[in-house]
Amino acid sequence: MKHGNPFGLHRVIEPVGSLPQQADRIDNSMEIYDNEILIDVATLNIDSASFTQIKEACAGDEQKIRAMILDIVNRRGKMQNPVTGSGGMLMGRIAQIGPTLTGATHAGLRVGDRIATLVSLSLTPLSIASIGAIRIDTDQVDVDAQAILFESGIFAVLPDDMADTLSLAVLDVAGAPAQTARLVRPGDTVLIIGAGGKSGLLCLHEARKRAGVTGTVVAFSHSDGGIARVKESGLADIILQGDATKPVELYERFTDALAEYRGVAARGVVAGAVAARDDQLADIVINNVNIPNTEMASILCTRDHGTIYFFSMATSFTKAALGAEGVGKDIQMIIGNGYAKDHAAIALQVLRENDILKSMFTRLYT
Repeated sequence: MKHGNPFGLHRVIEPVGSLPQQADRIDNSMEIYDNEILIDVATLNIDSASFTQIKEACAGDEQKIRAMILDIVNRRGKMQNPVTGSGGMLMGRIAQIGPTLTGATHAGLRVGDRIATLVSLSLTPLSIASIGAIRIDTDQVDVDAQAILFESGIFAVLPDDMADTLSLAVLDVAGAPAQTARLVRPGDTVLIIGAGGKSGLLCLHEARKRAGVTGTVVAFSHSDGGIARVKESGLADIILQGDATKPVELYERFTDALAEYRGVAARGVVAGAVAARDDQLADIVINNVNIPNTEMASILCTRDHGTIYFFSMATSFTKAALGAEGVGKDIQMIIGNGYAKDHAAIALQVLRENDILKSMFTRLYT
């Protein structure tokens, strides 16, 4: 049995020398190297930005969606959307474990264990025999497939107290609530854009928990369904509905709503442009949307020296960096790392702590 590179370099076909995520094509043969794990895959949870793009390109036609997913995997050896660059994650059972995987990360792991990978499908060697059910509303696709997990790849053994599809949905966005828990402090004003989706709702829970009774949590969502879910959660002090690709409109509605909630004067007009005091803006903005061009809405709503966490895979670094510069905003912008220490445990714990969210997610994902 051949020895593999811990980061999967041995699987890269082109360009040579790149890491698997950056590679255009990787080797998706399913004979494992001595430090790999072979997984019998049951379900793919496609990244939201990627699945939205695929659905739109295929006009919602399930047969075309199947064909597009198969074409991507056959050409690239992995499920990496060439438009968004993103992937998703998978759920399955361990079929084989390389004999050199003896470290603490893999201690106690056994063939037959049910796991969810916590690394992106955009770097995971994947071979699909067939595609079964496509759950359009939840971005999940049932498959008869196999995949490879590298030595450096992280994963979570699926818990026994939740349905597998529910666990998969939560773990897919585990980085978002974990990072929210790190960023939000007591008394903070927090704006969550895309609050009605699964990552947004998990972030709402952590924002409410961390900001406390002295903080203010504002939820913004585009769809009627998202607004209904936010209201059902009971986690937001202020709920706004609208289009986050219209930055000035969102900014005006946000500052007006915050001023009204606090009983203070609304924003002023300075030199023909809208402006608000820092205490009428957000300390923390969490962006969870799955469409492009929402960077400026996040930037305008953040106070100077505040923080934006761009969890969305639709985020453009160029638009965010140059946009903040263009409006003179001195703010910290964090690109959403899908991994944070203990993020899987934190995300699953949200549902154990919050019966309303657990009931809601169970309806949506089981």
